[in-house]
Amino acid sequence: MVRYAKGAMALTAALLLSTAAVAQDKRVLKYNADYDPIPLAAMEALIADFEAANPDIDVQLNNFDHEGYKTAIRNFLTADAPDLANWYAGNRMAPFVNAGQFMDVTDVWEANGLNDALASAKASMTIDGKQWGVPYTYYQWGIYFNRDAYKAAGLEAPDGGVTWEQFLKNCEAFKAAGIDCVTTGSKALWPVAGIFDYLSLRTNGYEWHMDLTAGKIAWTDESVKKVFAEFAKLQPYVTANHAAIDWQDAAALLVQGKAANYVMGNFAVGTFKEGGMTNDNLGFMVFPEITPGIPRAEEAPTDTIHIPAGAQNVDDAKKFLAFVASADAQTKLNAALGQLPTNKNSTVAADDPFISAGFESLSSAYALAQFFDRDAPAEMAKAGMEGFQEFLVKPENLDAILERLESVRQRVYQ
Repeated sequence: MVRYAKGAMALTAALLLSTAAVAQDKRVLKYNADYDPIPLAAMEALIADFEAANPDIDVQLNNFDHEGYKTAIRNFLTADAPDLANWYAGNRMAPFVNAGQFMDVTDVWEANGLNDALASAKASMTIDGKQWGVPYTYYQWGIYFNRDAYKAAGLEAPDGGVTWEQFLKNCEAFKAAGIDCVTTGSKALWPVAGIFDYLSLRTNGYEWHMDLTAGKIAWTDESVKKVFAEFAKLQPYVTANHAAIDWQDAAALLVQGKAANYVMGNFAVGTFKEGGMTNDNLGFMVFPEITPGIPRAEEAPTDTIHIPAGAQNVDDAKKFLAFVASADAQTKLNAALGQLPTNKNSTVAADDPFISAGFESLSSAYALAQFFDRDAPAEMAKAGMEGFQEFLVKPENLDAILERLESVRQRVYQ
Protein backbone atom coordinates (compact mmCIF):
# COMPACT_ATOMS: atom_id res chain seq x y z
CA MET A 1 0.00 0.00 0.00
CA VAL A 2 2.76 2.40 1.03
CA ARG A 3 4.88 1.26 -1.89
CA TYR A 4 1.94 2.01 -4.21
CA ALA A 5 1.47 5.47 -2.69
CA LYS A 6 5.16 6.22 -3.07
CA GLY A 7 5.01 4.95 -6.63
CA ALA A 8 1.95 7.09 -7.36
CA MET A 9 3.63 10.18 -5.94
CA ALA A 10 6.74 9.47 -7.95
CA LEU A 11 4.62 9.04 -11.10
CA THR A 12 2.75 12.29 -10.41
CA ALA A 13 6.01 14.14 -9.86
CA ALA A 14 7.43 12.66 -13.04
CA LEU A 15 4.34 13.74 -15.02
CA LEU A 16 4.55 17.27 -13.63
CA LEU A 17 8.21 17.48 -14.53
CA SER A 18 7.45 16.08 -17.96
CA THR A 19 4.64 18.64 -18.51
CA ALA A 20 6.94 21.44 -17.38
CA ALA A 21 9.64 20.20 -19.72
CA VAL A 22 7.19 20.12 -22.64
CA ALA A 23 6.11 23.68 -21.81
CA GLN A 24 9.74 24.76 -21.68
CA ASP A 25 10.39 23.08 -25.02
CA LYS A 26 7.68 25.18 -26.70
CA ARG A 27 8.76 28.28 -28.55
CA VAL A 28 7.00 31.36 -27.20
CA LEU A 29 5.27 33.82 -29.51
CA LYS A 30 4.38 37.10 -27.77
CA TYR A 31 1.35 38.88 -29.23
CA ASN A 32 0.14 42.34 -28.12
CA ALA A 33 -3.43 43.22 -29.13
CA ASP A 34 -6.45 45.40 -28.31
CA TYR A 35 -9.56 43.24 -28.70
CA ASP A 36 -13.05 43.86 -27.34
CA PRO A 37 -14.67 40.79 -25.70
CA ILE A 38 -16.28 39.21 -28.81
CA PRO A 39 -13.25 39.68 -31.10
CA LEU A 40 -11.02 38.47 -28.25
CA ALA A 41 -12.92 35.19 -28.02
CA ALA A 42 -12.73 34.80 -31.81
CA MET A 43 -8.97 35.38 -31.85
CA GLU A 44 -8.43 33.02 -28.89
CA ALA A 45 -10.21 30.31 -30.92
CA LEU A 46 -7.95 31.05 -33.89
CA ILE A 47 -4.87 30.88 -31.66
CA ALA A 48 -6.04 27.50 -30.32
CA ASP A 49 -6.34 26.24 -33.91
CA PHE A 50 -2.87 27.58 -34.72
CA GLU A 51 -1.35 25.94 -31.63
CA ALA A 52 -3.06 22.64 -32.50
CA ALA A 53 -1.44 22.78 -35.94
CA ASN A 54 1.87 23.91 -34.40
CA PRO A 55 2.16 22.11 -31.04
CA ASP A 56 5.70 23.36 -30.55
CA ILE A 57 4.54 27.01 -30.41
CA ASP A 58 2.95 28.76 -27.41
CA VAL A 59 1.17 32.00 -28.36
CA GLN A 60 1.00 34.35 -25.38
CA LEU A 61 -1.66 37.02 -26.00
CA ASN A 62 -1.39 40.25 -24.02
CA ASN A 63 -4.64 42.19 -24.52
CA PHE A 64 -4.96 45.96 -23.91
CA ASP A 65 -7.99 48.23 -23.98
CA HIS A 66 -8.27 50.30 -27.18
CA GLU A 67 -7.27 53.69 -25.81
CA GLY A 68 -4.45 52.32 -23.67
CA TYR A 69 -3.10 50.43 -26.66
CA LYS A 70 -2.65 53.60 -28.73
CA THR A 71 -0.12 54.82 -26.17
CA ALA A 72 1.32 51.42 -25.28
CA ILE A 73 2.29 50.50 -28.86
CA ARG A 74 4.50 53.58 -29.14
CA ASN A 75 6.30 52.47 -25.99
CA PHE A 76 6.62 48.72 -26.51
CA LEU A 77 7.77 48.98 -30.14
CA THR A 78 10.76 50.92 -28.83
CA ALA A 79 11.49 49.32 -25.47
CA ASP A 80 10.07 45.77 -25.26
CA ALA A 81 8.81 44.61 -28.63
CA PRO A 82 6.53 41.55 -28.84
CA ASP A 83 6.65 39.19 -31.82
CA LEU A 84 3.22 40.30 -33.12
CA ALA A 85 1.21 43.49 -32.74
CA ASN A 86 -2.22 44.69 -33.84
CA TRP A 87 -2.64 47.90 -35.79
CA TYR A 88 -4.33 49.32 -38.92
CA ALA A 89 -3.69 49.52 -42.65
CA GLY A 90 -2.95 52.47 -44.91
CA ASN A 91 -1.57 55.76 -43.63
CA ARG A 92 -2.09 54.63 -40.02
CA MET A 93 0.77 52.15 -40.32
CA ALA A 94 3.05 54.54 -42.25
CA PRO A 95 4.67 56.26 -39.22
CA PHE A 96 5.74 52.89 -37.77
CA VAL A 97 7.00 51.69 -41.15
CA ASN A 98 8.91 54.93 -41.78
CA ALA A 99 10.42 54.75 -38.29
CA GLY A 100 11.69 51.21 -38.98
CA GLN A 101 9.46 49.73 -36.25
CA PHE A 102 7.46 47.28 -38.42
CA MET A 103 9.15 44.46 -40.29
CA ASP A 104 8.91 43.91 -44.05
CA VAL A 105 6.82 40.73 -44.55
CA THR A 106 6.76 40.71 -48.35
CA ASP A 107 8.17 37.17 -48.21
CA VAL A 108 5.06 35.99 -46.31
CA TRP A 109 2.84 37.42 -49.04
CA GLU A 110 4.87 35.85 -51.82
CA ALA A 111 5.25 32.42 -50.19
CA ASN A 112 1.53 32.08 -49.43
CA GLY A 113 -0.10 33.46 -52.58
CA LEU A 114 -1.39 36.52 -50.73
CA ASN A 115 -0.77 38.94 -53.60
CA ASP A 116 -3.74 37.28 -55.28
CA ALA A 117 -5.78 36.11 -52.28
CA LEU A 118 -5.58 39.51 -50.55
CA ALA A 119 -5.41 41.56 -53.76
CA SER A 120 -7.94 44.23 -52.78
CA ALA A 121 -6.14 44.90 -49.47
CA LYS A 122 -2.63 44.85 -50.95
CA ALA A 123 -2.38 48.58 -51.75
CA SER A 124 -3.31 49.54 -48.19
CA MET A 125 -0.63 47.16 -46.83
CA THR A 126 2.08 48.38 -49.21
CA ILE A 127 4.68 51.12 -48.74
CA ASP A 128 7.70 51.46 -51.04
CA GLY A 129 6.60 48.36 -52.94
CA LYS A 130 6.77 46.15 -49.82
CA GLN A 131 4.10 44.66 -47.55
CA TRP A 132 4.31 45.45 -43.84
CA GLY A 133 1.67 43.25 -42.22
CA VAL A 134 -1.36 41.07 -42.86
CA PRO A 135 -5.04 42.15 -42.78
CA TYR A 136 -7.46 39.79 -41.03
CA THR A 137 -10.83 41.56 -41.07
CA TYR A 138 -12.67 44.53 -42.56
CA TYR A 139 -16.20 45.73 -43.20
CA GLN A 140 -17.77 47.58 -46.08
CA TRP A 141 -19.18 51.04 -46.43
CA GLY A 142 -21.60 51.92 -49.19
CA ILE A 143 -25.13 53.18 -49.73
CA TYR A 144 -27.94 51.54 -47.75
CA PHE A 145 -31.36 52.36 -49.13
CA ASN A 146 -35.04 51.99 -48.31
CA ARG A 147 -36.94 50.29 -51.14
CA ASP A 148 -40.26 51.60 -49.79
CA ALA A 149 -39.00 55.18 -50.08
CA TYR A 150 -38.03 54.57 -53.70
CA LYS A 151 -41.49 53.17 -54.37
CA ALA A 152 -43.15 56.17 -52.66
CA ALA A 153 -41.22 58.50 -54.99
CA GLY A 154 -42.20 56.45 -58.03
CA LEU A 155 -38.65 55.16 -58.57
CA GLU A 156 -37.17 51.74 -59.17
CA ALA A 157 -34.98 50.41 -56.36
CA PRO A 158 -31.30 50.62 -57.38
CA ASP A 159 -30.41 47.02 -56.52
CA GLY A 160 -27.87 46.74 -59.32
CA GLY A 161 -26.46 50.21 -58.65
CA VAL A 162 -26.97 53.41 -60.65
CA THR A 163 -24.88 56.04 -62.39
CA TRP A 164 -24.03 59.26 -60.56
CA GLU A 165 -26.20 61.16 -63.02
CA GLN A 166 -29.14 58.87 -62.31
CA PHE A 167 -28.55 59.05 -58.55
CA LEU A 168 -28.77 62.86 -58.64
CA LYS A 169 -31.83 62.69 -60.90
CA ASN A 170 -33.45 60.38 -58.35
CA CYS A 171 -32.64 62.97 -55.68
CA GLU A 172 -34.84 65.47 -57.53
CA ALA A 173 -37.72 62.99 -57.44
CA PHE A 174 -37.23 62.39 -53.72
CA LYS A 175 -37.23 66.12 -53.03
CA ALA A 176 -40.49 66.49 -54.93
CA ALA A 177 -41.94 63.67 -52.82
CA GLY A 178 -40.81 65.28 -49.55
CA ILE A 179 -38.20 62.58 -48.87
CA ASP A 180 -34.53 63.24 -48.06
CA CYS A 181 -32.49 61.69 -50.86
CA VAL A 182 -29.49 61.21 -48.54
CA THR A 183 -29.46 61.25 -44.77
CA THR A 184 -26.58 61.54 -42.36
CA GLY A 185 -26.03 62.69 -38.80
CA SER A 186 -22.91 64.83 -38.56
CA LYS A 187 -23.19 65.91 -34.91
CA ALA A 188 -20.24 63.59 -34.17
CA LEU A 189 -18.58 64.65 -37.47
CA TRP A 190 -17.35 61.23 -38.68
CA PRO A 191 -20.45 60.12 -40.67
CA VAL A 192 -20.07 62.98 -43.17
CA ALA A 193 -16.45 61.91 -43.77
CA GLY A 194 -17.80 58.75 -45.39
CA ILE A 195 -19.58 60.86 -47.99
CA PHE A 196 -16.49 62.98 -48.64
CA ASP A 197 -14.24 59.93 -48.95
CA TYR A 198 -16.44 58.35 -51.61
CA LEU A 199 -16.71 61.60 -53.57
CA SER A 200 -12.92 61.90 -53.41
CA LEU A 201 -12.27 58.27 -54.41
CA ARG A 202 -14.79 58.43 -57.27
CA THR A 203 -13.69 61.87 -58.56
CA ASN A 204 -9.88 61.62 -58.41
CA GLY A 205 -9.11 58.00 -57.50
CA TYR A 206 -7.46 56.03 -54.70
CA GLU A 207 -3.87 57.22 -55.13
CA TRP A 208 -4.96 60.88 -55.16
CA HIS A 209 -7.13 60.36 -52.08
CA MET A 210 -4.27 58.76 -50.17
CA ASP A 211 -1.95 61.61 -51.17
CA LEU A 212 -4.54 64.10 -49.91
CA THR A 213 -4.85 62.40 -46.52
CA ALA A 214 -1.04 62.07 -46.35
CA GLY A 215 -0.70 65.85 -46.70
CA LYS A 216 0.85 65.80 -50.17
CA ILE A 217 -1.88 67.87 -51.86
CA ALA A 218 -2.87 71.42 -50.96
CA TRP A 219 -6.51 71.78 -49.95
CA THR A 220 -6.70 74.86 -52.16
CA ASP A 221 -5.65 72.84 -55.23
CA GLU A 222 -8.05 72.70 -58.17
CA SER A 223 -8.24 68.90 -57.86
CA VAL A 224 -9.75 69.33 -54.37
CA LYS A 225 -12.27 71.81 -55.73
CA LYS A 226 -13.34 69.16 -58.26
CA VAL A 227 -14.39 66.92 -55.36
CA PHE A 228 -16.37 69.73 -53.74
CA ALA A 229 -18.03 70.49 -57.09
CA GLU A 230 -19.54 66.98 -56.91
CA PHE A 231 -20.31 67.48 -53.20
CA ALA A 232 -22.22 70.63 -54.14
CA LYS A 233 -24.48 68.63 -56.46
CA LEU A 234 -25.46 66.39 -53.53
CA GLN A 235 -25.67 69.08 -50.84
CA PRO A 236 -29.27 70.29 -51.51
CA TYR A 237 -30.63 66.77 -51.04
CA VAL A 238 -29.04 65.89 -47.66
CA THR A 239 -31.11 65.92 -44.44
CA ALA A 240 -31.21 69.61 -43.51
CA ASN A 241 -30.61 69.27 -39.75
CA HIS A 242 -27.80 66.71 -40.05
CA ALA A 243 -25.45 68.82 -37.88
CA ALA A 244 -27.86 68.51 -34.93
CA ILE A 245 -28.38 64.72 -35.04
CA ASP A 246 -26.32 61.58 -34.43
CA TRP A 247 -25.94 58.71 -36.88
CA GLN A 248 -28.61 56.68 -35.07
CA ASP A 249 -31.11 59.55 -35.52
CA ALA A 250 -30.37 59.55 -39.25
CA ALA A 251 -30.82 55.77 -39.25
CA ALA A 252 -34.32 56.29 -37.87
CA LEU A 253 -35.11 58.55 -40.84
CA LEU A 254 -34.10 55.78 -43.24
CA VAL A 255 -36.12 53.23 -41.27
CA GLN A 256 -39.23 55.45 -41.34
CA GLY A 257 -38.92 56.11 -45.07
CA LYS A 258 -38.33 59.82 -44.46
CA ALA A 259 -34.95 59.35 -46.15
CA ALA A 260 -34.07 57.09 -49.06
CA ASN A 261 -30.28 56.58 -48.91
CA TYR A 262 -27.60 56.50 -46.22
CA VAL A 263 -23.83 56.39 -46.83
CA MET A 264 -22.80 54.23 -43.91
CA GLY A 265 -20.84 51.18 -42.71
CA ASN A 266 -22.27 47.68 -42.43
CA PHE A 267 -22.31 47.86 -38.63
CA ALA A 268 -25.49 49.97 -39.02
CA VAL A 269 -27.53 47.07 -40.44
CA GLY A 270 -28.34 45.86 -36.93
CA THR A 271 -29.71 49.32 -36.07
CA PHE A 272 -31.80 49.43 -39.25
CA LYS A 273 -33.29 46.02 -38.45
CA GLU A 274 -33.90 46.83 -34.79
CA GLY A 275 -35.95 49.74 -36.10
CA GLY A 276 -38.13 47.36 -38.11
CA MET A 277 -36.48 47.07 -41.52
CA THR A 278 -36.07 43.65 -43.14
CA ASN A 279 -34.13 42.20 -46.06
CA ASP A 280 -37.23 42.94 -48.14
CA ASN A 281 -37.08 46.73 -47.83
CA LEU A 282 -33.44 47.36 -46.90
CA GLY A 283 -31.00 47.37 -49.82
CA PHE A 284 -27.30 47.98 -50.43
CA MET A 285 -25.36 49.32 -53.40
CA VAL A 286 -21.82 50.52 -54.02
CA PHE A 287 -21.30 54.27 -54.38
CA PRO A 288 -21.77 55.28 -58.04
CA GLU A 289 -18.91 55.94 -60.46
CA ILE A 290 -18.29 59.66 -61.00
CA THR A 291 -15.19 60.00 -63.22
CA PRO A 292 -15.40 57.31 -65.92
CA GLY A 293 -12.57 54.80 -65.92
CA ILE A 294 -11.21 55.43 -62.43
CA PRO A 295 -10.68 52.01 -60.78
CA ARG A 296 -13.29 51.33 -58.09
CA ALA A 297 -11.83 51.76 -54.62
CA GLU A 298 -13.95 51.17 -51.54
CA GLU A 299 -14.07 52.41 -47.98
CA ALA A 300 -13.18 49.46 -45.76
CA PRO A 301 -11.56 50.04 -42.35
CA THR A 302 -9.09 47.16 -42.07
CA ASP A 303 -7.58 45.61 -38.94
CA THR A 304 -4.07 44.21 -39.30
CA ILE A 305 -1.31 42.27 -37.55
CA HIS A 306 2.36 43.22 -37.85
CA ILE A 307 5.77 41.90 -36.80
CA PRO A 308 7.68 44.55 -34.83
CA ALA A 309 11.27 45.13 -35.94
CA GLY A 310 12.44 44.10 -32.45
CA ALA A 311 10.63 40.73 -32.49
CA GLN A 312 12.59 37.81 -31.03
CA ASN A 313 10.76 34.91 -32.70
CA VAL A 314 10.42 36.09 -36.30
CA ASP A 315 10.11 32.67 -37.95
CA ASP A 316 7.10 31.64 -35.89
CA ALA A 317 5.59 35.12 -36.18
CA LYS A 318 5.65 34.71 -39.97
CA LYS A 319 4.00 31.28 -39.59
CA PHE A 320 1.25 32.94 -37.58
CA LEU A 321 0.71 35.68 -40.16
CA ALA A 322 0.43 33.06 -42.91
CA PHE A 323 -2.12 31.15 -40.81
CA VAL A 324 -4.20 34.26 -40.04
CA ALA A 325 -4.22 35.19 -43.74
CA SER A 326 -5.38 31.75 -44.89
CA ALA A 327 -8.87 31.36 -46.36
CA ASP A 328 -10.09 28.81 -43.80
CA ALA A 329 -8.82 30.72 -40.75
CA GLN A 330 -10.37 33.95 -42.02
CA THR A 331 -13.69 32.25 -42.78
CA LYS A 332 -13.96 30.95 -39.20
CA LEU A 333 -12.64 34.12 -37.54
CA ASN A 334 -14.93 36.50 -39.40
CA ALA A 335 -18.01 34.33 -38.94
CA ALA A 336 -17.47 34.86 -35.21
CA LEU A 337 -16.78 38.59 -35.69
CA GLY A 338 -19.76 39.19 -37.98
CA GLN A 339 -17.39 40.94 -40.39
CA LEU A 340 -15.72 40.17 -43.71
CA PRO A 341 -12.64 38.06 -44.44
CA THR A 342 -9.95 39.86 -46.41
CA ASN A 343 -9.05 36.64 -48.24
CA LYS A 344 -11.18 36.46 -51.41
CA ASN A 345 -11.08 32.62 -51.26
CA SER A 346 -12.84 32.58 -47.89
CA THR A 347 -16.59 32.07 -47.64
CA VAL A 348 -19.29 34.13 -45.92
CA ALA A 349 -22.79 33.38 -44.69
CA ALA A 350 -25.08 33.08 -47.70
CA ASP A 351 -28.14 33.94 -45.59
CA ASP A 352 -26.94 37.51 -44.92
CA PRO A 353 -27.33 39.56 -48.12
CA PHE A 354 -25.36 42.50 -46.71
CA ILE A 355 -22.38 40.38 -45.71
CA SER A 356 -22.53 38.69 -49.13
CA ALA A 357 -22.79 42.01 -50.99
CA GLY A 358 -19.96 43.49 -48.94
CA PHE A 359 -17.72 40.49 -49.57
CA GLU A 360 -18.31 40.79 -53.31
CA SER A 361 -17.79 44.56 -53.26
CA LEU A 362 -14.52 44.47 -51.30
CA SER A 363 -13.03 41.30 -52.79
CA SER A 364 -13.33 42.77 -56.29
CA ALA A 365 -12.23 46.33 -55.40
CA TYR A 366 -9.12 47.93 -56.87
CA ALA A 367 -7.99 49.22 -53.46
CA LEU A 368 -9.32 50.09 -50.02
CA ALA A 369 -9.33 53.40 -48.15
CA GLN A 370 -9.44 53.18 -44.37
CA PHE A 371 -11.76 56.13 -43.58
CA PHE A 372 -10.79 59.77 -43.32
CA ASP A 373 -10.07 59.77 -39.58
CA ARG A 374 -7.79 56.74 -39.96
CA ASP A 375 -6.06 57.87 -43.14
CA ALA A 376 -5.37 61.43 -41.95
CA PRO A 377 -3.60 62.45 -38.70
CA ALA A 378 -5.95 63.28 -35.82
CA GLU A 379 -5.70 67.10 -36.06
CA MET A 380 -6.15 67.11 -39.84
CA ALA A 381 -9.01 64.60 -39.59
CA LYS A 382 -10.90 66.74 -37.06
CA ALA A 383 -10.43 69.94 -39.07
CA GLY A 384 -11.39 68.17 -42.30
CA MET A 385 -14.58 66.69 -40.88
CA GLU A 386 -15.56 70.06 -39.39
CA GLY A 387 -15.04 71.52 -42.86
CA PHE A 388 -17.19 68.86 -44.54
CA GLN A 389 -19.97 69.48 -42.04
CA GLU A 390 -19.78 73.25 -42.54
CA PHE A 391 -19.85 72.85 -46.33
CA LEU A 392 -23.07 70.85 -46.12
CA VAL A 393 -24.62 73.63 -44.03
CA LYS A 394 -23.10 76.62 -45.85
CA PRO A 395 -21.65 75.64 -49.23
CA GLU A 396 -21.00 79.31 -49.97
CA ASN A 397 -18.18 79.16 -47.37
CA LEU A 398 -16.11 76.77 -49.52
CA ASP A 399 -13.15 79.08 -50.18
CA ALA A 400 -12.81 79.99 -46.51
CA ILE A 401 -13.11 76.30 -45.53
CA LEU A 402 -10.36 75.25 -47.95
CA GLU A 403 -8.06 78.08 -46.85
CA ARG A 404 -8.53 76.98 -43.23
CA LEU A 405 -7.84 73.32 -44.07
CA GLU A 406 -4.75 74.32 -46.00
CA SER A 407 -3.35 76.19 -43.00
CA VAL A 408 -3.96 73.09 -40.86
CA ARG A 409 -2.24 70.89 -43.48
CA GLN A 410 0.85 73.11 -43.48
CA ARG A 411 1.08 72.91 -39.69
CA VAL A 412 0.27 69.19 -39.25
CA TYR A 413 2.55 67.75 -41.95
CA GLN A 414 5.67 69.82 -41.27
